[in-house]
Amino acid sequence: MFGYVTVNKPELKIRDFETYHAYYCGLCRTLHTRYGRSGQLTLSYDMTFLALLLTALYEPADARRYTERCVIHPARRHEAVVNRYTEYAADMTILLSYFNLQDNWADDRDVKSRALALKLKGDVKKLAVRYPRQWKALLQYLKGLKKAEADRDRNLDAASGMTGDMLAEIFVCDETDVWAPVIRQLAFYLGKFIYLMDANDDLEKDRKSGSYNPWLLQEPQYDEAARKNILNMIMAESAMALEHLPIVEHIDILRNVIYSGVWTKYELAKAAAAAKAEKENGAAKEDAHV
Repeated sequence: MFGYVTVNKPELKIRDFETYHAYYCGLCRTLHTRYGRSGQLTLSYDMTFLALLLTALYEPADARRYTERCVIHPARRHEAVVNRYTEYAADMTILLSYFNLQDNWADDRDVKSRALALKLKGDVKKLAVRYPRQWKALLQYLKGLKKAEADRDRNLDAASGMTGDMLAEIFVCDETDVWAPVIRQLAFYLGKFIYLMDANDDLEKDRKSGSYNPWLLQEPQYDEAARKNILNMIMAESAMALEHLPIVEHIDILRNVIYSGVWTKYELAKAAAAAKAEKENGAAKEDAHV
C-alpha cells in the first residue's frame, strides 16, 4: 500500500535531490547495519521522508556523513547521512514491512514475501518490546482493517482513518515532545491520503475481483473529479501541519513531497491511461476507414 510518499524529482533543485538521496542511502545503510541484507530489501521512500522530517525538526547533533560506493550504485561514490532518526526510521521500516509482507502472503500467497517475513520475525519480536506503542498501533490497525473489509464498511473516514491513526504513531518517536501533536496531525492525514489513493489506484482491479474498496461502495456518488477533490482536501490538512512545524533546513524537500511528490504515481497512472485511450481511439478510427 505504501510507496506514495516520494519526491517529485523534476521540481527539485539538483542539490536538494542529492540531499534527499543522501538520506535514502543513509536509511539503506542503517537497514543493512542493523538488519543485514534482508533489512535492506525493505527500504522505502516513505520512511526516507520520516527520517528527513524528524532530522529537519529536531536537528540532531549525532549526524554522520559517509561517502561510499554500494552494490546498487557501484560506478560512483555517493553521500549517505546517518543519525538517530535514520535509525528510528529503519526500525519502523522493519515493523511496517513485516506486516506488509504478511499481508502479501495472506492475499496472494507470495512465497518471496513469506520467506522475507520469516527472516525478519526475530528482529520484529525485539522491536515489539522496544516500541510497544507503535506495535500496539499496528496490531489495532490490522484488526480494524480486517473488520472493515469483512463488514464492507462504506465509510471513507473510518477505513482511511485507521491507516492515519497507525501512521501517526509511527511518525511520533517521542510522544512527550511538544511537537508530537502536530506530527500526529501531519501523519494522520498523510495516512488517510495513502489509503484512499491506493484504493483509487486499485479501483478497476477491485471492481473485477470483487475485493473490498470503499470508493466502489460509494459509486456513483464519487466520480474521478470528486475523489481527487477529497484527496486534495486531505493533503491540505497534512500540509497545514507541516507549515506549523519550526523547520528551516530541508523544508523545500519536505514541501516538494507533501505538495507534489505524493501525487506522482497518480499523475503517471493518469497519463498512461490517457495514452492508452488515445491509442485505442486511433486504432478504432483506422478500423473504421478499412
